[in-house]
Amino acid sequence: MQAAWLLGALVVPQLLGFGHGARGAEREWEGGWGGAQEEEREREALMLKHLQEALGLPAGRGDENPARTVEGKEDWEMEEDQGEEEEEEATPTPSSGPSPSPTPEDIVTYILGRLAGLDAGLHQLHVRLHALDTRVVELTQGLRQLRDAAGDTRDAVQALQVAQGRAEREHGRLEGCLKGLRLGHKCFLLSRDFETQAAAQARCTARGGSLAQPADRQQMEALTRYLRAALAPYNWPVWLGVHDRRAEGLYLFENGQRVSFFAWHRAPRPELGAQPSAAPHPLSPDQPNGGTLENCVAQASDDGSWWDHDCQRRLYYVCEFPF
Repeated sequence: MQAAWLLGALVVPQLLGFGHGARGAEREWEGGWGGAQEEEREREALMLKHLQEALGLPAGRGDENPARTVEGKEDWEMEEDQGEEEEEEATPTPSSGPSPSPTPEDIVTYILGRLAGLDAGLHQLHVRLHALDTRVVELTQGLRQLRDAAGDTRDAVQALQVAQGRAEREHGRLEGCLKGLRLGHKCFLLSRDFETQAAAQARCTARGGSLAQPADRQQMEALTRYLRAALAPYNWPVWLGVHDRRAEGLYLFENGQRVSFFAWHRAPRPELGAQPSAAPHPLSPDQPNGGTLENCVAQASDDGSWWDHDCQRRLYYVCEFPF
């Protein structure tokens, strides 16, 4: 048997090389050599068949072309591989059977596990809600503190405003008495700002006083001298704290008291021997003559006479301060 295997190992490569040489000769020689080549191929095929029988190999297809022995060998190897794969597929593999149905204990265990997970999630939510409640309480306390601080600040600002107003009034009173005319328990101070009668009253009030309210002839004469000296050589009307806005002809001071002393301007009288004129003087008619259109009183700076004017006119004004 070993001799047969040795013979096959020596003879088969030579036969295969001889077959390749025969195929090369077939490509090189054509024409009249065809018959000799055919006989050579038949002889090679016969020798290959006997060799396969001696070695115990599967018999090749003898009727095929010997030049395709190599290809036949490859086909035989492929068929052997396919046979092995078919055998592996044919080998029965253990098939998994249907999974067993869960038992009641398994179901209860699963449900308890899910409930435990839900309980843990609820515990985390409670912890977070507690943290949020704590934060809300802290923010509420902080907001309350801010509101208290804002209220204290507002109160402080109001107190400062009150103190500022008080200081301004005291400053205005001192300024009026130091720079203006002091007369008894009153002080008069002229302001050269043009304001309406209401705005002038507001400015005097903010400085701790009021528009001038001469109560008698002595105060009227002293105020006339002060205004003439301050505004000479010009004649400027100056607001007083006198008006009849409440009722026509009812003249009141700014403090609401009724005026009992008047110094209205009168038109010049005709000279002795001249005929009196029925028409009023075109430049200086008798006062008051404005009716409901002129409800505020101003004093002329040259002679101290009173004139009624429209309250919206912008004039100088004189303030009165207590002393």
